[in-house]
Order: sequence, then structure tokens, then C-alpha cells
Amino acid sequence: MSWSVKWRLGAMMFLQYAIWGAWAPVLWPYLTGSLGMSDPQAGFIFGLLWLACILAPFTGGQIADRWVPTQRFLAVVHLIGGAVLLNASQAQSYGGMVLLMGIFSLLYAPTLALTNSLAFHHIKDEKAFGYTRVFGTIGWIVAGLALSAWRVLSTPGHPCLPWIKPAIEALAKLHIPAIPADTADCLMLSGVFALLMGILCLFLPNTPPAKGKAADPMAFREAFVMLKNRNFLVFMLIAFVVTTELQFYYGPTAGFLQSAMKIPNASVPATMALFAQGAEILAMWLLLPVLLRKWGLRKTLALGVIAWPIRYVVFALGPIGPLAIMQPLVKISLAMHGLGYTFFFVASQIFVDMVAPKDIRASAQSMLTLVTLGIGNWLGTQFTGYIMNVFKPAENPQAWTSVFLVPCALTIACAIAFLIFFKDPKTQAEAAAG
Repeated sequence: MSWSVKWRLGAMMFLQYAIWGAWAPVLWPYLTGSLGMSDPQAGFIFGLLWLACILAPFTGGQIADRWVPTQRFLAVVHLIGGAVLLNASQAQSYGGMVLLMGIFSLLYAPTLALTNSLAFHHIKDEKAFGYTRVFGTIGWIVAGLALSAWRVLSTPGHPCLPWIKPAIEALAKLHIPAIPADTADCLMLSGVFALLMGILCLFLPNTPPAKGKAADPMAFREAFVMLKNRNFLVFMLIAFVVTTELQFYYGPTAGFLQSAMKIPNASVPATMALFAQGAEILAMWLLLPVLLRKWGLRKTLALGVIAWPIRYVVFALGPIGPLAIMQPLVKISLAMHGLGYTFFFVASQIFVDMVAPKDIRASAQSMLTLVTLGIGNWLGTQFTGYIMNVFKPAENPQAWTSVFLVPCALTIACAIAFLIFFKDPKTQAEAAAG
């Protein structure tokens, strides 16, 4: 693979996750604060992406596997998605936001799998996928830093304001108002990233549907047949359960760090990014290729599963231990998120590409998206909300121990089940045969 292709694939991953990272961490307070929506309304808007991921195998995967080159499909949906996000940044009503974010989610959800399948198509050694995927994590972080920088620099009276005043005036001439910090600047930034991604996709290496007559014109049906393989079914079931418990990190962790660990609100995003995303970058760039070559896929995936109960054990002990000891341990344990995500979910994408027939690669990746980002995230979010409502840690910080013991127990069960039932695939043919 030439350096030109490597950098284009890296840029693709960077923008793919910058789009998501620009709005996902900060949209909720805008919806509930500036727009005055209720938490259930904000939760429904956030859940639209998970629902859209359920449809991904039947839309983007089918189109890319059977009808049009992947890069062309990506270009079209990202350009349209960027325009939708720019309009969503100006929406003021709940109905308008649901409509626009629903359309965006339907456009964006298939691209999460298709960027993976496109990258695998051009990467000769699947074990080197982490070198490309790591740019996605960097994009997520850069998007957050760019948004924070814009908000700080555009604060009235800031000494650097004169330097960005020309940009603000240029936006005004285009009839795009300078967005204050308490409005949907996150959606506007995400829309800009999406438009850039759409343009970049026009220059990605050609990735046409597989040549030859397909066994089934409906690629997603052939992808679901893979579940007849016992090993693949075990993997999917465990991936589903692990994903549901991952929501205990995405949802409650910020509140836990503030209320139980006494970490200042302003320091929480930086703390999570430094330890979690920092570890994710190091794991993807340095550790994943080495572990896959020396340990194999099964042990690498198992290490990823085990990382989550380790973190949840530390989280559960946090409220009942001395703050001076537990606070540093909790911060360090955030790195388990980066390790777990890399060694399980990124390695999962490699596993699916290994065992999937070449003519349904996109649909197989889309099925993984359905099981994890779609059904797993949706049900996991509801389950997390239920557990939070049962123990009510906002009223009693000690209750965080009970909250985190739930995902701890379930992820331990997943780790045991994985080690017992999952077998290391020796070859693609052997794995596909079942």
C-alpha cells in the first residue's frame, strides 16, 4: 500500500470520527439548557443514531456490496449529512431537532461500517488496521479541542478575539451567524467536518463491489447466514452484552468523577480524554499490531473483555475508599477504557473482516454495527438509566458502588464465557465453514 493511500485512509478515519466527536460529548447540555428540552427528549435524540445503526446492514452495506463503489456512497451521504447538520445547528424546536438529527443519523450510521470495510479492502495485512484506525481517535480528540478553543477564543474580552474577528465577520457575510458558546456550535463544527469528509471521499481509492456473480443479491441476508457459525455466534453474543455494559462508562462516568471522586467539573473532560483516549491511541498505534502477531486474535480479544471488569472494580471501590488513594486509581483505571475498546472492538472489526466472504465485507461490518452500536447501545442506554434510577447515586454518592457492581459482574461473566467458548480462527475458510 502506497503512502498516498495510507494518508488518505488516515484522513478518512480522522474526519469520520471528528464528525461524531464534535457533537456527541457536548450536545446534551445544549438540548436541555439552551433549548429547554427534558432529559428523556435529549435521550431520544441521542438514541436516534443507535436506532439508525440497526438499519445499517440493510442500507449502506447492501449498496456498497452490490451496487456502487464504497467511496462514492460515502461522498454522497457525507455531503448531504453535512448540509443537514448545518441546518440542525439552527433548529430550535424538539420536533425540528428530531427530524434533522434523525435524517443525519440515517446518513451517518452506515458510514461507520463502510469506512472500516473500505480500509480493509486496501490494507494487505489486517493486523496493521490499528495504524489507520488510530487517526479516528485523534480526530475525536481534535474535534473536542477545536470546539473548546473556539469557545474560549470567542469569549468577549478575550485578548485573542481580534485574531478570529475576521473569521466571524466572514461568516456573517455568508449569513451564518457567529455562534455563541451556549448554542449549537458543536453541530455547526460537525457539519463542516462532514462536508470536508464528503470532498475527501471523492479522492479515496476506488473500492467497487466484488466482481463476479454473488451467491445472494441481498448481501445482508448472506451476512446473517454467518451466524450459523458457532464461533461467530458466540462472538456476536458476547460483543452485544459487552456493548450494553459499556454504556455505564459513556453515561454516568462524568457524574461519578464529579460527585464521588471530587474532580472539578471543568477538569472532567480533560481527565477522561487524557487517560481514556490517550491510552486508546497508544494501544492502537503501538500495542495492537504487536499483540495480534504474538498472541493471536483470541487472546487479544480476551484482554479487551477483561479490561472492563478491572475498571468497574476500581470504580466500585472508589466511593468507599480513602479519596487520596482512590482518586488517582480511578483516574488511572480510565485507561482501561482505551485498552478495552482497542483490544476488543477494533480487534472485532479485524475478526469480522477475516471471516467474512469478500463479496459481503461491508454488510458483515454493518451487522457488527447493528449488534453493537445499534441494538447493544440502545438497550444498554436504557438498562443504564434503569440501574441509575434504582440506586440514585445523585442523592447518595456511596450508591455509585452498587451502580458499578452491576456492569462489573456482567463483564466478568462475558470474559469467562469468551475464554471458554470462543475459538481462535485459524483460517478464513475454516472459520466460515463453521
